[in-house]
Amino acid sequence: MIAQATNFAQSVDNTFLIIVGISVFFLVLITTLLITFVIKYSKKRNPKATNIPGNTKLEIIWTVIPTLIVLYIFWLGWTDYKVLATPPKDSMVITATASMWRWKFTYPNGKQADTLYVPVNKDIKIKLISTDVDHSFYVPAFRIKKDALPNINNSTWFNAEKLGTYTLFCAEYCGLNHATMRSEVKVVTKDKFNNWLSSK
Repeated sequence: MIAQATNFAQSVDNTFLIIVGISVFFLVLITTLLITFVIKYSKKRNPKATNIPGNTKLEIIWTVIPTLIVLYIFWLGWTDYKVLATPPKDSMVITATASMWRWKFTYPNGKQADTLYVPVNKDIKIKLISTDVDHSFYVPAFRIKKDALPNINNSTWFNAEKLGTYTLFCAEYCGLNHATMRSEVKVVTKDKFNNWLSSK
């Protein structure tokens, strides 16, 4: 699996794996039952059609259990969403401006860069702006994807817990050179970040 580099990456992955596990379980169960019934009630084994009466108890079970599972999946997603949608109040705010086909990042002191530099273990809020068409800020290792839309204020946040360089993609088709609209997120120590931010 892709590296987990932020505070909520593990939670997002856990939710994904739980949903995949539930889906695989029911795929195997339903496929097994389907094959079993095809064989058991085939014309060769059962030349005369069998009248199977309804079963209220079974109908309640196969209605209630899927409903509870769906509610559980909703709860998992909602729990993650609340964290992703609520940046801490003391977050550093960086503006990410998307345009065909590049990213530009503006820091609180006015410094601009084509690469996103952030300090490790610091809450970062990304304000997303598009100057032309729809774009999407997507860093797989951070488990975040948020659209940058023209004339609409949008934002996301993260806390990078691991030093390193991570690829930033545009995940919304935005024209001819969409595939080349990439940048990097460099997670560095606080001292290195402060030195970079104060340099000209």
